Amino acid sequence: MTHCEPESGGVIAPGALHVALVGSPNAGKTTIFNALTGLRAKTANYPGVTVTRREGVMHVDGRSVVLVDLPGTYGLDAISPDEQIVSDALAGEIEGVAAPDAIVMVVDATTLHRSLLFVGELLRLGRPACLIVTMIDEVVARGGSVDIDALSRAVGIPVVSVVGHRGIGMDEVRQLLAHPDEWVVPVVAPPADAAGRSAWVTSVLVGAYVAPGRDRRSRRIDAVLLHPVWGVLVFAAVMLTFFQAIFTVAAPAIDWLDSLFAWMGDQVHAHLAGRPGDFIADGAIAGVGGVVVFLPQIALLFLILTFLDSVGYLARAAFLADRVMGRFGLEGRSFVSMLSSFACAIPGIMSTRTIPSERRRIATMMAAPLMTCSARLPVFTLLISGFVHDRSLFGPFRTQGLALFGLYVLGALSGLLYAGVLHLTALTGTAAPVILELPPYRWPTLKAVAYQTWEGAWSFLRKAGTIILGSSLVLWVLLNVPVATPPAGSTEQAATAYKLEHSAAGYIGRGMEPLFAPLGFEWRTNVALLGSLSAREVFVSTLAMTTAAENEDSLPDRLRELRRDDGSLVYDAETVAALLVFFVYALQCMSTVAVLRRETNSWRWPMIAFSSMFVLAYVGALVARTVVHVLH
Repeated sequence: MTHCEPESGGVIAPGALHVALVGSPNAGKTTIFNALTGLRAKTANYPGVTVTRREGVMHVDGRSVVLVDLPGTYGLDAISPDEQIVSDALAGEIEGVAAPDAIVMVVDATTLHRSLLFVGELLRLGRPACLIVTMIDEVVARGGSVDIDALSRAVGIPVVSVVGHRGIGMDEVRQLLAHPDEWVVPVVAPPADAAGRSAWVTSVLVGAYVAPGRDRRSRRIDAVLLHPVWGVLVFAAVMLTFFQAIFTVAAPAIDWLDSLFAWMGDQVHAHLAGRPGDFIADGAIAGVGGVVVFLPQIALLFLILTFLDSVGYLARAAFLADRVMGRFGLEGRSFVSMLSSFACAIPGIMSTRTIPSERRRIATMMAAPLMTCSARLPVFTLLISGFVHDRSLFGPFRTQGLALFGLYVLGALSGLLYAGVLHLTALTGTAAPVILELPPYRWPTLKAVAYQTWEGAWSFLRKAGTIILGSSLVLWVLLNVPVATPPAGSTEQAATAYKLEHSAAGYIGRGMEPLFAPLGFEWRTNVALLGSLSAREVFVSTLAMTTAAENEDSLPDRLRELRRDDGSLVYDAETVAALLVFFVYALQCMSTVAVLRRETNSWRWPMIAFSSMFVLAYVGALVARTVVHVLH
């Protein structure tokens, strides 16, 4: 009996076997990798390039097997960075990375003829190999069949069928992985030319494969979702419901977290007096808590995006958007990357590696930061919940949800226009043809959706525990040094305000006022904008800290009551509108700038992005302030 124990991060024993996991997109490769490695894989970059690799170490019968999950590809003739890495990795042409000792090939049973064309290329490499056939259940449901034994004899290597999301067949895969060095090396290699390889595939499938009938369910659904009119209307309805849910569904959990962090701060003040108590309560807890309260919305964002992707809807949305995207120098895969950027611009930018055209790839990367990422969500939620009156406009749709939807639409449309301008000016050259695959509709497993949602939420919490915590503690020091002496006879609130304004942070904020005064931003807002360069969410935690000592109400209530020296409101309608628009456009994320630098291998594009988006943010905020002033 084979004993298999997945591990990650452990020491790889000398002589460990390196096994490459290869397959086309949507074949179920990642599901198999996660099942074999126990969802505990390491991610790192290949040397000298930006493409990442995932590795999981399995200890099978006392031996170490390093399973490497290569990017999805349809063949070894590379037309994109991801596909080039697959070709180079399998050929052992990447310096510092060992060539695989064996290859596990994953193919989709519903597209077996096309998949075996790729298998034929892989078999010509002359390495020990085995074949995993997925989606067998879908083939059977559509009247087809696969004779695994006959297929194995025809191909000349071990073949195993699995239903990955149910775990069926995984024990057989583990038994194969126990001794990959004993796998058969094909004696007769498939033909090198495309026509000969196609004839080879046909001969392999004779007697082993009955092709499934058409997926009538997918055809019926696609007749609506891919319709040029009904498909657009469905997409708009899905997005409206999506943003409405972010406010309504997450609201109770947000209120509970807000109360929890307020209670924690009160407990610290009650048991730890003086500067240490203030440092922990007003610095760490108030700073991190001001952002973590939005975790339910972040988790809901990732949950919905993961579900839409898993069922196959996002691929349809990309197909629907391809014609429109093409007018702006983009393509359907650009849509998927930009939609991914709603969660975070960094994975959205990294996902552009699947776009063959360098021209379209750069245009997509440059437009991705204008998509409204989850880091903007706490800022938008704070300002909308505090200053947009919540009332029903029609049916279940309320003003706050529609305001958030409008900001997302503004960012998306601006991203398209931004890419279009680049397409007409800075980016030249021919674009590669666009090939989009529509996977069959599949109901995702709860485990897979929950895991990906947790990954996104945990990434947000890690940022709160590192970048935001560190920024909050530094800011607390800046807000309390030097200690200014308020005028005699000042009330407690006035004395606190005086100390804050005459702190180091106050002087920094005052120094920025000549630049941002036309937008209506006063010193607290300026300090928050400066802090948000480390992470956009820091804007919220900074305001939470700069206003906490003056008023014990909730943060939205504090902002509504905050006044300048002349008695005017700090956050009037004009200023709030300017802030919202500023955050739609500004590239206030140094991590995104760093990823742009890495992905483009140049400082040119990140500097263009940062400077041009700051100009867009400033001008857009000024226009928004002027329009709201005129309307009032």
